[in-house]
Amino acid sequence: MTTVDTSEIDLVDRSLYRDGVPHDVFAELRARGAVHRHRPAQILPGGPEIEFWSVVRHAEIQQANRDWQTFTATRGVVIEPAPPQRAGDMLVSMDPPDHTRLRRLISAGFTPRMIGKLEAHIADRTRRILDAAAEQRDCDFVRDIAYQLPMHVIADIVGIPEEDRPQIFTCTDAVLRGFVPESGLTDADRFEAAAELFRYAHELTDLRRREPADDVWTLIAHARIEDEDGNVTTVEGIELETFFMILSIAGSETTRNALSQGLLALLDHPDQLDDLRAHPEALPSATEEIIRWASPALFFARTATRTTELGGVTIEEGDRVVLWYPSGNRDERVFEDPFRFDVRRDPNPHVSFGGGGPHHCLGANLARKEIEVMVGQLIERFDVECIGPPVWLNAGPAHNVGVSVDALPVRLTERSLC
Repeated sequence: MTTVDTSEIDLVDRSLYRDGVPHDVFAELRARGAVHRHRPAQILPGGPEIEFWSVVRHAEIQQANRDWQTFTATRGVVIEPAPPQRAGDMLVSMDPPDHTRLRRLISAGFTPRMIGKLEAHIADRTRRILDAAAEQRDCDFVRDIAYQLPMHVIADIVGIPEEDRPQIFTCTDAVLRGFVPESGLTDADRFEAAAELFRYAHELTDLRRREPADDVWTLIAHARIEDEDGNVTTVEGIELETFFMILSIAGSETTRNALSQGLLALLDHPDQLDDLRAHPEALPSATEEIIRWASPALFFARTATRTTELGGVTIEEGDRVVLWYPSGNRDERVFEDPFRFDVRRDPNPHVSFGGGGPHHCLGANLARKEIEVMVGQLIERFDVECIGPPVWLNAGPAHNVGVSVDALPVRLTERSLC
């Protein structure tokens, strides 16, 4: 197939993301083909120019995500590839069998059964957050509600003491905000915040090895894994520290983003909000639609390990491939009327968690439960009114969650339960 010229479309241009994901641009790309060659672009100031393939249709995103032998994660998941010496140094940038070894260790805390056991805890934490927000009445939904739930729940699971959480939350926020020029944070600020998370992970590991507790970090710190050859390994050093940062960021930022965009969608579609209030049994399907609609992860990148064909184009060994999840979640070939927000959408095979394969999001079950519980309590207890426009945090494709709602001023009014 002849490659369609899409050189006039620059998906790295931050101005495209000023008011969220540019769905019209991705719709145009999908109409022209499944996979497009992107012209060389500088992702970060001072960095090299990177040429890559954009994968914008659902089927090809799913195919590339599942075929880890052909599309490896080991050179990193952002657009600019990691240097060879850092290949595979984080869970998200590992392939099997290393990925399988580490994931098997960690996944015990994130199974549906374990999340089910956590549901009462999530519900209690949600009530406390909403009680505090109700006392203010006028609040920032992102800062005071959407951010609080996933950060505290992941901190509860990991075992971060309450008194340490402000420090961890501040560092986590600085790591992502440091990619946004308007934030006023420098690269040095971002690196120092990441280093602080690493230092804390090291200290927490030492503490849990001396003083075990009923949390995931104790499980990880003491775990022993036997591979197929009978060799017993533990998780040490950089693997532990980078996983702590992944949990802190991915375990909070994506859910915060989904909750914030989900509330906007419900307020923009009052018929859907009324339907959900009248039929709370639809909360699970509404949760899936919120996740599809928000697509809180903008993209993940891969590297081709061999020359192959994807979406009718030839991709050479070593080429970078970028999977645009919001585009796949609006693919007209898969979703009927994809630009309609429908809390009863069924089926809903969105790719927000990666679309299957070994890299399917470890925290998918947790994110679903947090969204379901928060949305359920919020719409049952309150009428919510936006009292100001949303403010977007726009790093563009500088990192995987490059576009999110940064502030959303709302007024909460208690609903009568009579």
